[in-house]
Parts: sequence; C-alpha cells; structure tokens
Amino acid sequence: MEKKGSLMQLTMNNRSLAALLHVSFCFLLSISTSYGTVTDLYCLKTIKDSVEDPFNYLNSSWFFNNSTEGFICKFMGIECWHPDENRVLNIRLSDMGLKGPFPRGIENCTSLTGLDLSSNNFTGPIPSDISTRLPYVTSFDLSSNSFNGVIPVSLANCSYLNVLKLDNNQLTGQIPLQLGVLNRIKTFSVASNRLSGQVPTFVNATFTEDSYANNPGLCGKPLDPCKALQSKSNSAVVIGSVVVGVGVTFLLIGVVLFFWLHKVSIKKKDDDPEENKWAKNIKGTKGIKVSIFEKSVSKMRLNDLMKATNNFSKSNIIGSGRTGTMYKAMLPGGSALMVKRLQDSQRSEKEFISEMNTLGNVKQRNLVPLLGFCMAKKEKLIVYKHMSNGTLYDCLHVVRPEGKPMEWPLRLRIGIGAARGLAWLHHGCNPRIIHRNISSKCILLDEDFEPKISDFGLARLMNPVDTHLSTFVNGEFGDLGYVAPEYARTLVATPKGDVYSFGTVLLELLTGERSIHVANAPESFKGNLVEWVTTQLSNKSNLWDVIDKALVGKGFDGELFQFLKVASNCVLPTPKERPTMFEVYQLLRAIGERYNFSVDDDIVLPSDTGNVDYPDELIVALGMKELH
Repeated sequence: MEKKGSLMQLTMNNRSLAALLHVSFCFLLSISTSYGTVTDLYCLKTIKDSVEDPFNYLNSSWFFNNSTEGFICKFMGIECWHPDENRVLNIRLSDMGLKGPFPRGIENCTSLTGLDLSSNNFTGPIPSDISTRLPYVTSFDLSSNSFNGVIPVSLANCSYLNVLKLDNNQLTGQIPLQLGVLNRIKTFSVASNRLSGQVPTFVNATFTEDSYANNPGLCGKPLDPCKALQSKSNSAVVIGSVVVGVGVTFLLIGVVLFFWLHKVSIKKKDDDPEENKWAKNIKGTKGIKVSIFEKSVSKMRLNDLMKATNNFSKSNIIGSGRTGTMYKAMLPGGSALMVKRLQDSQRSEKEFISEMNTLGNVKQRNLVPLLGFCMAKKEKLIVYKHMSNGTLYDCLHVVRPEGKPMEWPLRLRIGIGAARGLAWLHHGCNPRIIHRNISSKCILLDEDFEPKISDFGLARLMNPVDTHLSTFVNGEFGDLGYVAPEYARTLVATPKGDVYSFGTVLLELLTGERSIHVANAPESFKGNLVEWVTTQLSNKSNLWDVIDKALVGKGFDGELFQFLKVASNCVLPTPKERPTMFEVYQLLRAIGERYNFSVDDDIVLPSDTGNVDYPDELIVALGMKELH
C-alpha cells in the first residue's frame, strides 16, 4: 500500500509539473511574440539611424510616432507577416542610393526572411556572424554595392537560403566551400568581385559560369580546372634555395618593390574608387564596333561608350531594373545617350542579334528610340536616345525643394501619349509586342515632356524564370502594384495584363499616389493603389477623395472624373471586361480633344483589329456618353 501511495503521489507531481511547464511555455511564448514586435521596431529604427539616406526615401516614409499595431507595414520597402502585426517579413531597399556599412541592428528583426540591399552604395565587410543575425533568411541580395572583405563562412549555416546574390562588389579571398551544403539554394551569383580559389560544389544545384564571371582567380567546375599545387616539401626546398641564393639583396628589392606597388595601388584606387570590375574586363575589346540603326548617329566603338560613361562608373547610373542597369553617356560634343547593360541572359548571341535587329526597326513617336547595340565578351549593351526629364515616376513622386505638382493638362498629355505608344505595340507593330513590365518607371519624358515607353521587347531576352512576380518559395515579392491578378495564377503575360498595369499608371497620374504604400489611405489600409481606389468606389465614397487635391477645383473636374472611369475599367479583375489598349487610347484622346494635342501619327490598325469606329459603343458602356 505504501508503495502504491508513493506511485500515485509521483504521478500527481508529474502532472502538476507538466501543467506548470505548459503554462510557463504559453506565458513565455506570449512574451516572446510581444517582444518580437518591439524588437522589430527597434530594428527599423537602428537601420534608419545607421545608413545615409541622401534621397530621403526612408526619412520621408519611416515615421515611428505611431502606436497602431502594424503601422510599420506601410513603410517603404517593408513587408510584414500580417498587415496588423509589427513583425517584419522582408526588407526591400534596392536602388535607393543608401550609403554606409552593413546596417547594424538587423538581427533585431527576429522574423526576417528576406533582405534586399542591392544597387546602393553600402561599403565595408559583410558581418562574419551573419547566420546568427539572419537565421531564417531565404533571400539575401547585396549585389551592386561596394562591400569588401571575405564572404563569411557562416552563410553556410543559413540553411533556408534560396537566393544568394553578392555580385558586383569588391569581395576578396575564396568562396567558402561550405556553401555547397545549402540544399535549398536556387539562385547564386558572386560575379564581378575579386575572388580566387576553387568554387564550391552544391549538393542540389548547378550554376553556370555566369555566376562566377569577372573573377579571374576562380577555378573548378564549371570553370577551368584548378592547377595542382606543389607539395609542401618541394615548396620548402624552392623557397629555401631562393632565400639562400639571394639573401639580403632579395629582401632589399622586396621592400622597395612593396612600397612602390603600394603607392601605385593607392593611386589606382583614387583614380577608380568604384572599381567596376565588369567594365575593366571588357577593356580589351574596346575596338568592337557598335551596331547603329540611326543614320543620324555617327559611327561608334565600345571605346567611345566607355569614355562617355566614365568606364561605366556607378556615378553614371541613372536607373536600374530587372532588365538591366542604365548609364548616362556624355559624348564629346555635349550630346547625351543612355546605355543599358542588359541583365545576365541565357540567350545566345544569334538570338540577341536577331532580337535587336527586330527592335531596331520598331519606331514610333512614343517609344524610346533604340539607336544601336554592342556585344563584348559576355556583356550585352543597348544604346538609347537620352530622355532629359527622367521617368514619370520621378516627376510624379520624387519631392524636390523647388518642385511643384504636375499640372493636369500635362498629366493628361502624358497619359494619352503613353497609351498611343502601348496601343501601337499591341495593335500596330509587326510582330506585336507585349511589354510585360509597364510602370511609371519605364515611361520616360524627353525635353518637351513627351512620354516615351522604354524596355519594350526586352522581356523576351530575359531568362524564362526571371519574371517580375516572384514566389514565396524563394522568399521574394515583386512590386505587386502593377501586376494583373490573373498573372499570379497563370504566369502567362497577355495584352490585357499590360492594360491592367497601364491602368495603374493612369491612377498614379490621377491620384499622385505610388502604386503601393498609398499615403492618403487610412492607417488600417494595407493594400495597393488599385485596391484603395476600388474600395473607395465600391463604398460609394466621395470620388474626389481619391483624386490629387492639387488638381481639384481648377476647371478640370469633368475631365478628372472621365479619366477615373477609364482607369478604373483598365484595372477590372476580369481580363475580358477590360478595354483593349487601342480603346483606352481612343477614350483618353476624346477626353483631351479640346487641348489639340498633336496626333499626326495616329495608329493605323491592321485589318484583323476590327472597325475603328467602335469607341462610341464603348463610351456608352462606360457611362461616358457626354464626351461626344
């Protein structure tokens, strides 16, 4: 009996202990979750404080004087696990001109899975303990910066990594062979650094030479085999013989040579602080001719482009996107061009030349003129006419001290011109072209603010997997503000997908808002611009609440309302319900009829497009009969 009573007492004690542990665990979990949101706030504050922000992207968006749960989810470049929770999922700060060392305090974003600091001016080493700072990272992109030092071995401990991009930096030493154990890796690039030694062998992936390009010291599959090293004993004998034979003279020469090389190295660094490795790698081919389509452009060689872009210096970069990086080129006579270094592509030289010859013949007043192209080793360069007023995005959204809101007639003219160019690509061009990446950043403005669509046709040169809508599996998210909802299901680009993207651009022109991070929406709203406008219309709110206040009450109210109707129909969720681009162009033209905008080169549609008199029927369907 005594033994049985002891056993019962032990059982009761175990149950009490289990209950206590369960309660304690739940309590600690609740504290951890709450603490996680506090640390995420601290994480973003330290990032903002530790980087230089010359263009005020963070300073104009990251404000911490708010206690609402989830308010940081509206910060530029921040994506949360849930819109009502201050837990950071991804940080995307690409191409913002940010400067400084690797942001301190990043480890306080305890739930972070994606970090993109690409195309900035970060310097210094990558932290050696990066795996403890970002233990759950799936996507890590530091490309196109000036990071130096070695690649941390601890990256091999980031076992969830899908994407690792360290290309176009100043990294030295050997690529850690331990990275080969990353069994989820799908994208990997260390091109254009100063790396040497054997490359790693990955257990579940194979990467091409492009992943290692412009690192002269690398070897091993898929590169050239590594040369066998001499045995230690033979090396010792050789070194010993040299030391004995040369003696003090050798040491003196070595000291003198060291100081001389050190001086040359310093001068070289001063002359070329950016150390643009890929550009240096093609200097040996500077005599290559640039294929020119325009007779007005004089004959050029690669050397002319290199001089005009200061050897493709980072200071000449005027834009960067998924199709490549754009450089401003200043010619000796004072005129300017744009040179795009096309993103890495698996297309052959023959395919590239064929595509360039096709695009070179695509000419229309609202398309950026393609002047020529050049191939040097593995680099593919495209030459465009320079657009002096930059992108529509910058003119609408970048705040300058002397800047004033763009007037409505100019916005309307830009909308009509851009619609004309895109309609011509869809209906008047042969072969017809789907743009696939329409946004306010690819609509450029010339000296007269005439809109010109850029990057048309380049999507066909990109790798099949390089879509502008990434997947959660890879830990990436694109700018969903322009992406048609059906694309997420089918991954198939269609003309109606372009119409949706262009409708978002029209809403930007009308509202003055960005495609994401709507400033005038309530704090509780977590969607994009299309969703905000759609919500306002469905709730029968005051329509003037969605229109830029700088435009209202200045004699354009009727046009603004009609423009809103056209834009809203472009972004309807069902593709079949959206108008074609030609219909959009005709409707916008009707709105701007009183301004006598030049339409000398109206689109002449092929016979299979149908009767060009159908806009009246469409206008009635859209409730815009008052236009006629």
